[in-house]
Amino acid sequence: MKELMIRDIEQKDFDFVLRVNRENVEVLSPMDEEKLKRFVDSGELVKIAEIKEDDGRCTPAAFIIALRENVSWYDSENYIWFSSEYPKFLYIDRVVIDEPFRYQGVGSDIYDYVFKHASSTGVPTVTAEIDTIPYNEASLKFHEKTGFKEVGTQFVRGGTIKVSLQARPISLTSGKAN
Repeated sequence: MKELMIRDIEQKDFDFVLRVNRENVEVLSPMDEEKLKRFVDSGELVKIAEIKEDDGRCTPAAFIIALRENVSWYDSENYIWFSSEYPKFLYIDRVVIDEPFRYQGVGSDIYDYVFKHASSTGVPTVTAEIDTIPYNEASLKFHEKTGFKEVGTQFVRGGTIKVSLQARPISLTSGKAN
């Protein structure tokens, strides 16, 4: 894979983020521009992952939205569950990779970035949820491979979806994420 660069989401990225979210909404929650702006304003990591081409152009490949504890406006059932269980955490709300860039290591690079960020900012736990009904085998295997363990389960969206609530402990350092 060519070089992956991770940077803050800017207004010019909104169309990409909203399109990729919409194309994958069956495993995500819906997001409109207003919600995206709220994430930009209050999220810990609201980032675009771009592939730097040989000619210097950068092509958006994925995005991540991750939140710290105490984001009072966010009403996600899963975020609320983690808030009740962990006093200090980094919640991965969504990592979405555009179809042409899947299975090229983009997800692993993004998660490495997240873990380094958590470590360097004193966050002891990174959390995420993965659908088990409907069964999301690829995501479950990926999270297991990256060190996540199930810490709970719950039904969400009126009982139509079951999720595995997962956490990964972070060893804390004094280094700084990119």
